[in-house]
Amino acid sequence: MAAGAAVKGGAGMAAVIIEVVGNLANKLGIIIMLVFFLSRIEVFKKLILKKVISPYERILLALIFGGMGILGTYSGIPIMGSIANSRIIAVMVAGILGGPVVGIGAGLIAGIHRWAVNIGGFTAMACGISTVIQGGIGGYLHHKVGNKKINYKYPLVAVIAAEMLEMLIILLIASPFSTALEVVKIIIIPMTAINSIGMVFSILIINNIYGEQEKTAAMNAQLALNIANKTLPFLRKGLNNLSAAKATKIIHGMTDIDGVSITDTEKVLSFYGNIITSMSIDRPIENPAVIDAIQSGKSNNVSMAGPDGRDQSIIAVPLKERNAIVGSLVLFKEGRDSLGWVEEELALGLAQLFSTQLELSKIEEQSRLLAKAELKALQAQINPHFLFNALNTIVSYCRVSPGTARKLLIDLGDILRSSLGHYGENIDLYTEIKNIKSYLNIEKARFGSRLNVKFNIQEDLNCKIPPLLLQPLVENSIKHGLAPKEEGGTVVIGVSGGEGGIHIYVEDDGVGFETDNLLAKEEEVGAYKKIGLRNIDKRLKNMYGSDYGLKIESQKGKGTRISMLIPDYSADYSQMTVEEVIG
Repeated sequence: MAAGAAVKGGAGMAAVIIEVVGNLANKLGIIIMLVFFLSRIEVFKKLILKKVISPYERILLALIFGGMGILGTYSGIPIMGSIANSRIIAVMVAGILGGPVVGIGAGLIAGIHRWAVNIGGFTAMACGISTVIQGGIGGYLHHKVGNKKINYKYPLVAVIAAEMLEMLIILLIASPFSTALEVVKIIIIPMTAINSIGMVFSILIINNIYGEQEKTAAMNAQLALNIANKTLPFLRKGLNNLSAAKATKIIHGMTDIDGVSITDTEKVLSFYGNIITSMSIDRPIENPAVIDAIQSGKSNNVSMAGPDGRDQSIIAVPLKERNAIVGSLVLFKEGRDSLGWVEEELALGLAQLFSTQLELSKIEEQSRLLAKAELKALQAQINPHFLFNALNTIVSYCRVSPGTARKLLIDLGDILRSSLGHYGENIDLYTEIKNIKSYLNIEKARFGSRLNVKFNIQEDLNCKIPPLLLQPLVENSIKHGLAPKEEGGTVVIGVSGGEGGIHIYVEDDGVGFETDNLLAKEEEVGAYKKIGLRNIDKRLKNMYGSDYGLKIESQKGKGTRISMLIPDYSADYSQMTVEEVIG
């Protein structure tokens, strides 16, 4: 339609509107195609997905979408000194993605061009002002949607409202009013309808970027978990050269990263890769990005020249233990800006998992130290008492039966050698039974015929158990179960494999006692506290979990049975047999 032509009659107006709708729809495809191509460019994706946009990046986004707004003007349809166009899509999308500054910036670029360059006649000023306002409306929506998938209904409503506002501004500013009114009648429906459709398509394209991010994030999460699972056996031992070397090799092998490094707060612990860097093992950290990440506690994603002069991208993420920085995880890749949000999210996920593993290693180490300390305390508790009685027994045999005294001394030596040589290390089951047999030889020398012993030991149980589990229980049965009985009694020691692990029990037919809350109130049970039943119970639960521990069954006048379950910790095939152990 020629500029300045008037439209008369309802039929003529409808025909013109339909024609404008068709032409504007055809022109809209240019904008939509441009948005689509932009969405495929990696740099543009990074800008869209970044949580914090730098001033430089804001300017860049404003220029990109401002340029698209200008294109929307040039691809418009001339109507009576005005232009039916799709400029609004570019400037509102700019605001939605980049915030008010970007939206208004894009609006100023496209709006000033619309006003300053005389391509659209008497509505130039009104359209220029409207364009800036539309960018601001998009910026307001940014706070509604943020960096996430956009619900299209908000932009759709905003486009309709913005188009109505634009029509109002044209009526208020453009002159003559009669011509402005005629233009508005023609363009209001086509621009509102077509630009609403265009905005929906643009949002769908942008949402596809966020959808790709979600899929990639899910894949990264799975990859991070797989890496963490493989590195767990090493990082559980703490952060050192060996664990770091294993971890960096695993990460490099499971990703397309060119180089991986792990540091402590001062020096490089490991580096694995095929890229030249300054990360030399056991040398002080020199890379400024890594130093900054450790000092600030925040991740760094930068590009810089490597030692060989080539550009390389670096992501440095701090490693923490209980909020204290203990080192860093560093990823390298050749090329400027070659590590994007995908790799950054992976690095952050790995660093978090590694930090958790390191914290758990500290907790496990503390648990081991506690168990070791408790074991030492138990040894110190038992040995003096037992040694006193054993030595008295051996002295009493020196004159009447030197041979028996010599055998008892050998048994005592075996017991001491075994008990003093284990601080937390599990030992072969048959070795422990052999030690118990030596202990019982000394006790039988004391009690004579008043003490009977039976073993119910399953054959071919090649397993390991914690040391000093059985001796306290056997001593408890003898001292507090059988000794008070004038006629003595029998101690039964049983070990068998079954569902859930190794079943162990020590049983006597002694005097028995009340078992209510025994382990919880051990200090009230008199002499029993000296043997450390609660100590054994706590050791078992610390080692294997709260489902494990001592089970005590006792009845006054009838005896006591103390049992436990130990997970099946297989050992190398034992060189001993049950017959050799118990004789």
